[in-house]
Amino acid sequence: MAAAGELSEPLYFPAAAPRLFGWLHRPAADCGATGVVICKPFGYELLVGHRSLRAFAEMAAAAGIPALRFDYQGTGDAAEIDPDADQIEWWTRDVVAAVDELRARTGVSRICLLGFRLGALIATLAAARCESVTGLVLVAPVTSGRSYLRELRTQQLAARVDASADDAARVAAEGEAGGAVDVAGHAMSAATVAALAGLELTAQAAPHRASILIIDRDDLPAAQTWYRSLRAAGTDAEYLTLPGFVGMMMTTPFLTTLPQAMLETTREWLVRFAARPGGSASSAAHAAGSTRELTLPEAGSEDAITERPVRFGPGGILFGVVSEPPRGEQRRRGVVLLNNGADYHIGASRMYVPLARHWARNGYAVLRMDVAGLGDSGVRPGGPVNAVFPPAVIEDMRAAVDFMREQYDARELTIGGLCSGAYHALGAAVAALPVNRILMINPEAFAWKEGPPLSGDRATAGGALRARAVSGTHWKKLLSGQINPARALTVLSARLTLTLGSQLRALLRTLRIQLPNDAARQFEQIARRGIQVTIVFSQGEPGIELLQLQAGSALRRWPERCHVHVIGGGDHTFTRNAARVVLQKFLSDQLFRRAAG
Repeated sequence: MAAAGELSEPLYFPAAAPRLFGWLHRPAADCGATGVVICKPFGYELLVGHRSLRAFAEMAAAAGIPALRFDYQGTGDAAEIDPDADQIEWWTRDVVAAVDELRARTGVSRICLLGFRLGALIATLAAARCESVTGLVLVAPVTSGRSYLRELRTQQLAARVDASADDAARVAAEGEAGGAVDVAGHAMSAATVAALAGLELTAQAAPHRASILIIDRDDLPAAQTWYRSLRAAGTDAEYLTLPGFVGMMMTTPFLTTLPQAMLETTREWLVRFAARPGGSASSAAHAAGSTRELTLPEAGSEDAITERPVRFGPGGILFGVVSEPPRGEQRRRGVVLLNNGADYHIGASRMYVPLARHWARNGYAVLRMDVAGLGDSGVRPGGPVNAVFPPAVIEDMRAAVDFMREQYDARELTIGGLCSGAYHALGAAVAALPVNRILMINPEAFAWKEGPPLSGDRATAGGALRARAVSGTHWKKLLSGQINPARALTVLSARLTLTLGSQLRALLRTLRIQLPNDAARQFEQIARRGIQVTIVFSQGEPGIELLQLQAGSALRRWPERCHVHVIGGGDHTFTRNAARVVLQKFLSDQLFRRAAG
């Protein structure tokens, strides 16, 4: 939700050839001579840090300083990037384009770049190319490209639960050879790796003209050496360590906390920076070109699609991005994709973006939305912030359905998502919203009720319990005290309760006794209304067996309307590229075939 005294505007830029997406946060009053461009981190840190970066932008605008936060090409809502490109070079140019955009739109004459992690390194490189950049605030900056690459490759290996010694050797060899990196679904090209391997800020000339504030993380500070070299070169630099980095970027999105100390310190520094003499606001500010849409791949192409940011719902509280099919498309078909967890509308590993664009090219208008309190949506009065299961989610989905029907005449509508998004899609069908199909990706609960789902502890999955029961290692840990026996008994008890409860519900169903939150009954009601249900799992997901226990009878009774598919080689959020490609093809086949049928 926008801070008091701040107005936010979504836009695409640069005007001549829009490829980048951003949010311009304007102060309510006339701004002065100073503006802030926010340079995002890379990969998972970008996804987790979205909430905090929005807070930094809102903080600057509330202090009277306009701020532009934006997506580099190939990230977020921006256009795609050549997979072989040197992303460091491209993204440095993107920062320069963002500086020009902020100056053109607000008339500010001097810019402070506010960079986070890899974004801090990119901001430092961009500062050397922009005369108007006279300030740098760098949060937990990457100062050594080689060290950062080692960190990424360690994360790449750690993400592989089935990693072996051979995997470790292969990853090490790739590191020596300068091969591409893919961490949790976020790719870095071989050219980027090569460029990063040669980047050491301690070897770079100090950014001229710039005043620098370095805010290092307090748990693992890494920028002291660079700070000392800056001071030795006579640079106006300050350095301090502050808490908050882990809660901002190193947790899961629904557990993030705003780094209050970093926010307040940055605000104070920016206010002092803006008050320095030498800058003046320009009267040449203007709204550059038509920047409310993005054309992909290019205007005039037969399969060109258009993307545009939209606000909808009561008071425009909800935000999303719509991928529109090529002009002239006569079929009226739509898809709504819901947040997974507290990830914002690009989805885990940005998986929703290529899905939406592919479906748009095949005739669908696709809305990637943030429910209230998440991503770039506002907060309902009295509602929660960053809640995965907000109490008014049905109303948010109803607003999305109404929007798609009114604005895009979507006569055939699909709603879906990953994990909690799948659960909410089920809720839309149970609540009888006018949808034709639901797509559920790796759901973990199947009996919908308002609020958090009924308990479905992943540890109670029967497959996991059987594996542990025959595992000598597991028994050794239990007997040696490495595993808490009370916890083991609790899990076993929960499993038995789940199994017996499912059997009791099946018996009561045969006696026509209705039970609350009965997954099988809910699926049967959905199927009777003609709604198509597609459920996709990664192999080994605990939801597979849970679905059979809770709703297997309904699935067997309605095979023509309830379709379950398992994809091998994937994890819960389909971070591995090969599994994600299979997922996109399967979902697309289901969507297109059902539409044609």
